[in-house]
Amino acid sequence: MKTLYTIIVFFALSIAACKSEADKDTVPKDHITITLGGGCYWCVEAVFQQLDGVASVTSGFMGGHIPNPTYKQVCEGTTGHIEVINVVYNPKVISTKTILKWFWKAHDPTNPLGQGADIGERYTSNIFYHSDEQKADAEWSKKTAQEAFAKPIVTRIRKVGVFYKAQEDHQNYYARMKNKNPYCRAVITPKLEKLNLEK
Repeated sequence: MKTLYTIIVFFALSIAACKSEADKDTVPKDHITITLGGGCYWCVEAVFQQLDGVASVTSGFMGGHIPNPTYKQVCEGTTGHIEVINVVYNPKVISTKTILKWFWKAHDPTNPLGQGADIGERYTSNIFYHSDEQKADAEWSKKTAQEAFAKPIVTRIRKVGVFYKAQEDHQNYYARMKNKNPYCRAVITPKLEKLNLEK
């Protein structure tokens, strides 16, 4: 009985380890990652996917206090997680400072409550830096961007934490659902139009 229990535990741990590895972003050589929260991750994902030098954009959660949160738990607002995107990019093609210029344009960083109708902690503005260099770029960029806004920028600059990838049907959302989900047409399409990006 003990042997059977040991085998079951071993296989359960193996499956969990495989899932954990599968959920990790594959970062190509010479690429780096920055994690950004600018409201609904569907919205910012659709912006950063179009930038030259960006290899991948993955939607997920960061900054909370419980492990492996479900989407439902995050929506309930009890986990402290932020909806974020992991942006993997080639700094030789697009610099961190340019990534951040797009970040400031892609949402309202002066709103402490969220973005538009998307209200709550999970929609607040956050930059999660992955290195001291990114931290310095974020602080410089925030100070520079303030000139474009009448209200104070409330974006939090924080050290990267554990990234929890959102479920698969939340990935690449706008590209798949723009003709099906009214939210896409009402919120994301106008954002892309304003930024002169493909919609």
